[in-house]
Amino acid sequence: MRADGRKTGDLRPIKIVKNFLRYPEGSVLISCGNTRVICAASVLEDVPKFLRAGTAGWVTAEYGMLPGSTHERMDREAAKGRASGRTLEIQRLIGRSLRAVMDMEKLGKRTIQIDCDVIQADGGTRTASITGAYVAMAAAVMKLIKKGVLKEDPLLDTVAGVSAGIVGGVKMLDLCYSEDSNADVDMNIVMTGSGMFVEVQGTAEREPFGKEALDSLLKLGAAGIKELTVLQKKALKSWK
Repeated sequence: MRADGRKTGDLRPIKIVKNFLRYPEGSVLISCGNTRVICAASVLEDVPKFLRAGTAGWVTAEYGMLPGSTHERMDREAAKGRASGRTLEIQRLIGRSLRAVMDMEKLGKRTIQIDCDVIQADGGTRTASITGAYVAMAAAVMKLIKKGVLKEDPLLDTVAGVSAGIVGGVKMLDLCYSEDSNADVDMNIVMTGSGMFVEVQGTAEREPFGKEALDSLLKLGAAGIKELTVLQKKALKSWK
């Protein structure tokens, strides 16, 4: 049993609140235990310059953490004049993950802008952002189809993210902050609903780990993604 009473292969309680914001085409508040992220999907009738000569669309993401989202207040990155390397890396990860399940030609010459704002952080903010952002993006696509803007569904699959790690020699799924900060191995896993890997980020925080540990963590992650996919589909079904 873990500090919060979970078994090693359990996800934290997941809650997805739809239409959390009024104005974006799709928005959710996703809670993964005590981690909470607002994910919004806005449709822009334009594409980046490098795509303007073609017919394809684009999906991109921004990520940020509110000053009061962490144990000790953090400064706004806008006040510093630039985003941190961590922020840039995470928003690129979110964008890559969402683009992996989007047919850009079917999306047409428009951009879906994803905004992920962490309002409370307790580990796993990047994976929670991916999981919630997919639901927000899919809701925006549903709205475009309903309006007749899109003739075909451009979504190829679902996508979700989850963390896994080794803490005190024990393999665990979905690490909270106290586990993540003491992990021997920390891993972020992004997969499609059909079981294909989009990205795997694995780090030995202390000692190197072997293939057996890697395989075990990937298996844990895959089981977690299956559960998250069910929750994503349930949230979207209630939208229709």
